[in-house]
Amino acid sequence: MKKLLEKEDQFKALKIDQIVEGKVIGRGRSAVFLDISPFGTGIIYGREFYNAKEELKEMDIGANISAKIIEVDNKDGYIELSISSASQELSWDKLKELKDNEELVEVKILGANKGGLLARVHGVNAFLPVSQLNPEHYPRVEKADPNKILNALQEFVGKNLTVKVLDISVRNTKLILSERAKDSEKIKEVLKKYEVDQIVMATVTGITDFGVFVNFGEEKLEGLIHISELDWAIVEDPSKIVKMDEEIEAKIININNNKVFLSLKALKHDPWQDIDKRYKEGTVISGEVLKLNPFGAFIKVEDKIQGLIHVSELGTQEQMKEKLKVGEKYKFKILSVEPKEHKITLALTE
Repeated sequence: MKKLLEKEDQFKALKIDQIVEGKVIGRGRSAVFLDISPFGTGIIYGREFYNAKEELKEMDIGANISAKIIEVDNKDGYIELSISSASQELSWDKLKELKDNEELVEVKILGANKGGLLARVHGVNAFLPVSQLNPEHYPRVEKADPNKILNALQEFVGKNLTVKVLDISVRNTKLILSERAKDSEKIKEVLKKYEVDQIVMATVTGITDFGVFVNFGEEKLEGLIHISELDWAIVEDPSKIVKMDEEIEAKIININNNKVFLSLKALKHDPWQDIDKRYKEGTVISGEVLKLNPFGAFIKVEDKIQGLIHVSELGTQEQMKEKLKVGEKYKFKILSVEPKEHKITLALTE
């Protein structure tokens, strides 16, 4: 009776989902028995055995295993266990530690998609977005073609990268990695030498449809010149403004989250200065249609000065395309001139 009461007290100390340490003391055809002292004998069998069959195959008698309790006292008096569930939970605990301690971890790239690279960390599937790659690994492809980006990313498959855990969600089984983050403190320290409005010499390292990547300074820091900062005129093709490996002078316009944004047009004469003295509301001018967009048409007022006629001034998009042809000149009435916003609003004169 005393032994039964002691056993009952021991079982009360155990809880479902609790992780315990056990020692392999025996094997069956489709079961493994563990000594869970002082609580009794544990068993891994059935579905749990087959889920961890390969892992259990490597376990010799006497090996220590972490396992999760799924049944405290089954019909045969055993404590039912799962090592696959325990491994997963322990893996997430290790991943949380990696994130909290900002530790570096080396991962092998197992696959790629158009958004980034795939890996595993402590048995958990992980994703490394393109935006979190180091500058030298960022796929700079012409016109940001998704298929070319994928081809560039596939070259990393089988290679090792050193990363940090950027984001983790056990509930959504989401693990996001970052290669950039491993150098974040170093970059932050180096960036203290630079400030907004500073002019630097830079080398063009990549040309995309959205702008130009450059390296600047002795540290070869990376910066981005957005397509809108290349010139005062509308730029359709950045490669017509700069060339690969070209040395250029650029102005730092923003430093945010270890990212540096620069401008070429900030060093060029602003053609919008005194624009309101040259053009008045109500004036009729001749302008060439440069581009049609869903929201309206861009009109060349003078070199590097564009006005906008909103689609509502023309009716529908179809009517706009009927009334205006790219490359043709028409008469337009100036509705407003806003020098600070670099904006001239136009209307088509009949």
